[in-house]
Amino acid sequence: MEKRRSVAFHTLGCKLNFSETSTLSRMLEEDGFEKKEFDDLADVYVINTCSVTDNADKECRQIVRRIQRKSPESLVVITGCYAQLKPKEISEIPGVDLVLGAAEKFNITKHLKELSKGDSTKISSCDIEEITGFNASFSLNDRTRTFLKVQDGCDYSCSFCTIPMARGKSRSDSIENAVKNAQKLATSGVKEIVLTGVNLGDFGKGPDGNKKHEESFFDLVKELDKVDGIERYRISSIEPNLLTNDIISFVAESSKFMPHFHIPLQSGSNKILALMRRRYQRELYAERVELIKKLMPHCGIGVDVIVGFPGETDEDFKDTFDFLHSLEVSYLHVFTYSERANTRALDIKPVVPVNVRHERNKQLRNLSYMKMQYFTNQHLGQERKVLFEDHKKNSMMEGYTDNYIRISAPYNDEWTNKVMPWTI
Repeated sequence: MEKRRSVAFHTLGCKLNFSETSTLSRMLEEDGFEKKEFDDLADVYVINTCSVTDNADKECRQIVRRIQRKSPESLVVITGCYAQLKPKEISEIPGVDLVLGAAEKFNITKHLKELSKGDSTKISSCDIEEITGFNASFSLNDRTRTFLKVQDGCDYSCSFCTIPMARGKSRSDSIENAVKNAQKLATSGVKEIVLTGVNLGDFGKGPDGNKKHEESFFDLVKELDKVDGIERYRISSIEPNLLTNDIISFVAESSKFMPHFHIPLQSGSNKILALMRRRYQRELYAERVELIKKLMPHCGIGVDVIVGFPGETDEDFKDTFDFLHSLEVSYLHVFTYSERANTRALDIKPVVPVNVRHERNKQLRNLSYMKMQYFTNQHLGQERKVLFEDHKKNSMMEGYTDNYIRISAPYNDEWTNKVMPWTI
């Protein structure tokens, strides 16, 4: 009897990548592969990459070197955004056997059947403009919270971003199929679904990349709310110009959609927002936060911010800091700007010195800590619902309240994947 080949996965980057890695894993397991942990010895290692920052590129190289030292005879496959953007560069990393671009990652089974160690590195990629079709994905058995991909690609042209070059045009699953996947997850015992996509609020453009919206994200939210068995939904990240009053009002009334939004801002300076080619000004962002807090005073709000963007003066950064300080938001995800090839931002001057970028990052991370402390303290003594996750660390377990406050408690197996009342 032929020995089963084993495969291990490592994911860099966003929730979308986690959902796709989980789907690739299930595909290979169904084809007879044995799944291993990434630290174990495996016949095949698959690295699903990100390329939002320069650090993700470096991390990919470090992981390949680690595999080479541990298991030089194993096959190494690189897929994801970095693989689409720089396939030749990746193919020249010693130890890489296969590079799969955006169109080919879901054909991984076929490629592995044709691959042997020692062959010259194979690149299977194509022009991003040629990519159509939507591959539904969801994580399962990897985490208590499941990431369900309902949208891919982006038609925006932010001057700092490589994602449209890595993932192609905006395209979506159908509402019918997304609901079927949610029902399937419910029967698997999943309690919480996090809806993911590259530009989630742009949901509704067909899988052929047609610019016309066939359905809307608000329609999707209303239909998913009806699915029996799913207790909680979260909207992973949604652009402020696509977060409509209807969506906010619906979430405020829903018992399943959690009072928690993650809304990218990127800068609190209208001058920098224009240079970034964002599709809103800070006044719109403030209006969205104000309405959320009016309807859901307890709602958790997360913010993405980029510091050190070209042209950002000390005054521009102060505008951002003061704006965020004034907003009723709960936490920040702070990114230090890094130059990405083939983006318009490379032409913007002056360039902010790297040490200044890091200092600004530090200031906003400190602000984020204070914001989260203040938000948590506002809810001390309140009872909120917590979903505990099946992760045991130092005899402790963690979970999140409905409004995204992290809770730690002594590990109790009976609490795993259960929504529990908890006094903060």
